[in-house]
Amino acid sequence: MNFSAKQIAELINGEIVGDQDVTVNNVSKIEDGQPGTITFLANPKYTKFIYDTKASVVIVNNDFVPEREVQATIVKVENAYSSVAKLMQMYNDSKPRKTGVEQPSFIADTAKVGEFPYIGAFAYLGENVTIGNNVSIYPNTFIGDNVTIGDNCILYAGVKIYHDCVIGNKCILHAGAVVGSDGFGFAPDENNEYTKIPQVGNVVIEDNCELGANTALDRATMGSTVLKKGVKLDNFVQIAHNAEIGENTVIAAMSGVAGSSTVGKNCMFGGHTGVIGHLKVADGVKLGAYSGIAGNIKKEGATLRGTPAFDASQFARSWVNLKKLPDLVNQVRELQKEIKELKGGE
Repeated sequence: MNFSAKQIAELINGEIVGDQDVTVNNVSKIEDGQPGTITFLANPKYTKFIYDTKASVVIVNNDFVPEREVQATIVKVENAYSSVAKLMQMYNDSKPRKTGVEQPSFIADTAKVGEFPYIGAFAYLGENVTIGNNVSIYPNTFIGDNVTIGDNCILYAGVKIYHDCVIGNKCILHAGAVVGSDGFGFAPDENNEYTKIPQVGNVVIEDNCELGANTALDRATMGSTVLKKGVKLDNFVQIAHNAEIGENTVIAAMSGVAGSSTVGKNCMFGGHTGVIGHLKVADGVKLGAYSGIAGNIKKEGATLRGTPAFDASQFARSWVNLKKLPDLVNQVRELQKEIKELKGGE
């Protein structure tokens, strides 16, 4: 389907600079733009590509001022990145959605499934499961007894949800995600052998959360492991038993939050980051990649790096000095040698 620049601008409340009648029917990256496609410029380091892109329409921020002529039609908006996300979501929503129940699959007699479901082949829905409306459950998905899933959720192939867990509305769980596996709880005895502590709690995921592929959320020992609304977890993230992740917090791949820790709302954690157990992290904290939190973070909005993590600006200065360390060591050795020679000459 073709859309004109004028139609696009109306959808995202944008201002057109150029030919409002030019049409597009696909998307492209700005550096690889092709005629008939729409692209965007949000990151300044890609600005150089806007002057040579072959894309027909480019969405930019309102403050963009070209240094030379741009061949493409420009649509200026308040936030180019979010505007593109809105357009792509509208495009994605327009695609046909699978419905119906494929066979073979198993749905317990006590399970309740809402309107317009898609349940893929080899899916399993246990006793007393409750599924909302417009839910897509892809093949080879396991949903244990007493699980509740809200409306408009998507569970991709191979998702596993253990018994008694609760998932809100508009959640997306990508392939291989596991919700409600046992927390890592063992008690050593007098022989230093480990006895498993039963994990009798559950996992609660609130509305509009997304779990990346192969992400794992452990069930609570008692009570609930909780993702507040709007949480986004990348691939291969683990949230341990009884942890709580605040609303609209995002955590990148290969990261983990240990048991009983609480992460505030609106936090941003880079990849390969970690939080040890029984800590509290304030709202709005930003944690750089490969960093670890080993103590409570009380300052809201703090930006941290390193292990253990500390102020990012101090980390940057420390890193500069760390790179100089071999030279400093050599200088100290030279000074020690000179001091020794001077003492020997007395």
